Amino acid sequence: MALAIAGERSGVGKTTITLSLLAVLRQRQLSVQSFKVGPDYIDPMFHRYVTGRACRNLDPVLTSEAYVQQSFSKHTQTVDYALVEGVMGLFDGATGADDTASTAHVARLLNLPVLLVIDCSRLSRSAAAIALGYRSFDPRLEFAGIVLNRVGSDRHLELLKAALEPLDLPILGVFRRHDDIAIPDRHLGLVPTAELPVLDTLIERLANLGESCFDWLRLLPLLKTRSSLSIAKSSIYLDQPAALTLNSSPYREGLQAEVQKPKAKIAVACDRAFSFYYADNLERLEELGAALVFWSPLADPALPTGVQGLYLGGGFPEVFAAALADNQSAQQSVRQAIQAGMPTYAECGGLMYLCEQIVDFEGQSWKMVGILPTIAKMTGRLTLGYRRAIALQDSPLLVAGSETWGHEFHRSSLSAKSALPLYQTGGYDSDSLTHLEGWRSHQLHASYIHLHWGSHPEIPTRFLQCCLKFGHLEFGEQP
Repeated sequence: MALAIAGERSGVGKTTITLSLLAVLRQRQLSVQSFKVGPDYIDPMFHRYVTGRACRNLDPVLTSEAYVQQSFSKHTQTVDYALVEGVMGLFDGATGADDTASTAHVARLLNLPVLLVIDCSRLSRSAAAIALGYRSFDPRLEFAGIVLNRVGSDRHLELLKAALEPLDLPILGVFRRHDDIAIPDRHLGLVPTAELPVLDTLIERLANLGESCFDWLRLLPLLKTRSSLSIAKSSIYLDQPAALTLNSSPYREGLQAEVQKPKAKIAVACDRAFSFYYADNLERLEELGAALVFWSPLADPALPTGVQGLYLGGGFPEVFAAALADNQSAQQSVRQAIQAGMPTYAECGGLMYLCEQIVDFEGQSWKMVGILPTIAKMTGRLTLGYRRAIALQDSPLLVAGSETWGHEFHRSSLSAKSALPLYQTGGYDSDSLTHLEGWRSHQLHASYIHLHWGSHPEIPTRFLQCCLKFGHLEFGEQP
């Protein structure tokens, strides 16, 4: 069946509870697939670290409802157990008017029961009011039970159980307060897995706690996957062959036959500074025939030889700005590649790396690649939310006039705007698109907006065909 792990709000311990469940299942050597609601990169890193499988994001705004359903169905076919970690509170989504893109929305799409996590650290009988309110707020949802987190004492637990008993809502887990198992965080969420040397110890601790804190007799059958879901198929790319209908553009000329079996190498920046990638995006490039070559702007002296494209994802370049600035040879290699016309996709942290400088939270400036004539400065203000974006000009990813949905999540701003912006954008609730955003230089598409290519197979196809065309030019060793 699988479960949606939901919280009554942010910060109640959803991720800790989810990791504990996953750790126990893996400790028992059971196959398990995890999912994360919303545009999140860091929580999926922890899931993957535990399960050994790429965690899949489920976001009906960035993709579509049909894509969410098919992705879940596809990735649960070969595993025994599955769970979906929610986002924020159960009903919190893109707008206050409804629950679009919330955990509740995704649970309904997938027909999943909800396991509600309640932070009990500052309440007792009120926990029953919270549970009752959440269960009755949307009668379309099915509740499997609740997990009581941060319970203080045996007496505290007695009070909670007495209050909850009339609701006939199973208590499937009880976790006491464990301040020593907190996962450290920073300005954009949890600290990524690559920066936590004691993570193995933490996961082992969560597995041991999970064995004794969950009611496995009732919980395990709820996590069991169904052999198939009664979900109607749609025409999104999960059911399409690699040969796709391409947009008419200057990049398309003479490439239709080559897209069938491309032989392009794409360099993907992947280290502690750049780690924000959707697994689906990378896999789609590989399904189309691209060979992904992972490299480190922190440690490697230059781009890998023979590559015909460059993908600079998001991450924390501001945290590692000193090391990035010290690696001048890597910066020079990237700069020369872009100036030579190498198709390049840079989003958020990748965009910051291509600026003239990054100014960190302490106000110190660090020299970056310098392709973009602007400075990325860290601020206290968080820019967050879905973005509807219309392309204003052709780029290696989009044709002018095409529309897509993306997501912004950053605490930096640029000192100057592009004279020829990539996008005209607006928020989820906005009827007008008033903000100009993004940079187009040479064959570079750089933007703060993160894209999930789930419902837009034309994006990776277009990017790859640009790389193939560039492969006919002379730049380094050809594959």
